[in-house]
Amino acid sequence: MTEKTNAILAALPARLKDARKSQGLSLDAISNLSGVSRSMVSQIERGESSPTIATLWNLTRALNVDFAGLLEQGTRGDEIDVLKAAEVPTIDNIGTGCRIAILSPPEEAGGHEVYDITFSAQGNLKSQPHAHGAIEHLTVLEGQVRVTSGTATTTVTTGDTARYAADVHHEIAAIDEKARIFLIVKSTP
Repeated sequence: MTEKTNAILAALPARLKDARKSQGLSLDAISNLSGVSRSMVSQIERGESSPTIATLWNLTRALNVDFAGLLEQGTRGDEIDVLKAAEVPTIDNIGTGCRIAILSPPEEAGGHEVYDITFSAQGNLKSQPHAHGAIEHLTVLEGQVRVTSGTATTTVTTGDTARYAADVHHEIAAIDEKARIFLIVKSTP
């Protein structure tokens, strides 16, 4: 094993115990929630037993903590990830007269996506229905756009925000002049 792997395994018992205690859960409570025996949870927290992936998965789900985050070294609280403007991925071949900058990380695709979209005059973006329950949150940064969701249509101007179903055919279109929007697409789990 590498030093990094050993460090992660050494920190795991304390991280699990801290997660359990921060939620005010007893050993019995976490055992009931996870299906892992009380004695096994206690042994894991004392570092006397290494959990299997399945056991660790059950514990993290019961504690409602991120599986990968529990295993990461250090905290992300002292880091800031910056995506330089020149590195932002863009899509220019979808829609008419629009440029889509993808601001969310790739691992968020299908869950919580963030876009900065610039439209030329009368540019538009027609979208097929997304996953059931998907919702879009659109804020106009400049200009005005017409938003259509299913059979509903409205005009949204600079500074205004529209929220609408995205699990139906929907369209965003610039009205007369160029426009820029900030769009969040949120899919339900």
